[in-house]
Amino acid sequence: MSERPSITISELAELIEVSERTIQRNIQKMQADQLLIRSGGRKTGYWEVV
Repeated sequence: MSERPSITISELAELIEVSERTIQRNIQKMQADQLLIRSGGRKTGYWEVV
């Protein structure tokens, strides 16, 4: 994600061979641990690894 901020959940799931739901759960966990922050709007925004 830090190398490709515009990667989609679908693309990321395919790249690392897990389900989209797994990616969503991992993003939620990383948010809770303050490892990710959301930049931009809901539709055009992206996640930043801190």
